[in-house]
Amino acid sequence: MDAWISARRPTAFPWKPVFHLTLLLVQLSVPSVAASCRILRCNSEFVAATLDLGSSAGAAGGSAGGAPLSREVVNAGYCRALRSYGMCTRKMARACRGDLAYHSAVQGIEDLLIQHRCPRAGPTAQPRPLPQGTLSGDCLYLKDQMTKLEQVPELLHCGVFGDPHIRTFYNDFQTCAVPGAWPLVDNQYLYVQATSTPMRGGAFATALTKVTIIFKNWRHCVAQQLYQAELDNVPAAFADGSVSSGERHGPHSLLVRTQSPGLHAEIQATHIGTVLVVRQVGPSLSLSVRAPRSIVEAFGSEQDLQLCVWGCPPSQRLNTLRPPHVAAPPLPAHAHCGSLLPAQDVYYRACVFDVVTTGDLNVSAASVVALQDARALIADAETLHLLSVSSAQNGLVLVHPTVPLLLGLLGAVITQ
Repeated sequence: MDAWISARRPTAFPWKPVFHLTLLLVQLSVPSVAASCRILRCNSEFVAATLDLGSSAGAAGGSAGGAPLSREVVNAGYCRALRSYGMCTRKMARACRGDLAYHSAVQGIEDLLIQHRCPRAGPTAQPRPLPQGTLSGDCLYLKDQMTKLEQVPELLHCGVFGDPHIRTFYNDFQTCAVPGAWPLVDNQYLYVQATSTPMRGGAFATALTKVTIIFKNWRHCVAQQLYQAELDNVPAAFADGSVSSGERHGPHSLLVRTQSPGLHAEIQATHIGTVLVVRQVGPSLSLSVRAPRSIVEAFGSEQDLQLCVWGCPPSQRLNTLRPPHVAAPPLPAHAHCGSLLPAQDVYYRACVFDVVTTGDLNVSAASVVALQDARALIADAETLHLLSVSSAQNGLVLVHPTVPLLLGLLGAVITQ
């Protein structure tokens, strides 16, 4: 079991510049890009290909058998993705000749091909197969399912917030030491990745600092679409600057809206009956997802690491009932969190944990907002407040206080 877990920890591979390039392209892209120039489709496909390398080879350790892929195998996959990226940009050359993002992409591809010694000729990344699920063709999943089943499909909720705390789709609650990038959701229709980094001033604390969401191709309803949010930048638009996507006639399959520009985004994906809410709360991001059970469970055996489905690996679970000791004087964490939250449930325990580990009363806002989002997304009010920590009931071994610090240092090394 220990070998299985260690094989799935994030590994530093030589393709980190892909994320830097992606960020540059997103920042340079503006809503005024001509409709005929679809360079951002190339960007999105490249991000999807390299995220697959990251989730399967980096975080998940490679093959289904658990053996980590070699650096050479990962680099070969990265070269295939770069060659595909180059082919895509060449097809866009005429339409995008006056677009700054296009020229930045072309130059970035050339630099990365040289840096990783990728042959110009060779195999390219295979296009992702279209999901073959049970979704209807009208791009209104919930309406269609209600018509077929004569009842509302079962909707599941996952929330990620704070240091980070995870409420899984199956109402398990865990606090995790998971520095680096980890997949939260990875199924036929949707990929969600979260990145956590050590917090300043907190010896043991990490925070969610980046969220990447990829909506995969589905029939005529939606072409592949990318959304990215980072700390101090929660855009109310997709990476290509659009706020909607999908059907040309009738309602859009994807729609982004905001209540607080720069700090909040809600994405509605009607073709899969799913809602995602991204927020910045203090020094961290939070994510809430509501999706039908049939969508959540539409994944294969190779998609074996999803924090929203199974939680974090057992070796990286912390116990909120015993926060690690800190040098700072104890703060009135229990009284403070009790004054903000209506019940001593898992959100209350998460609040206390965050305040104790950071020494900052302001981090309590993450638990408060997470509870508010859960209340808005969970239909059954009786399941809103989880009064027990299931991971502790399942025989969780208490983590020594030095383990989170070591994992945090490991995360800092990985992200360099």
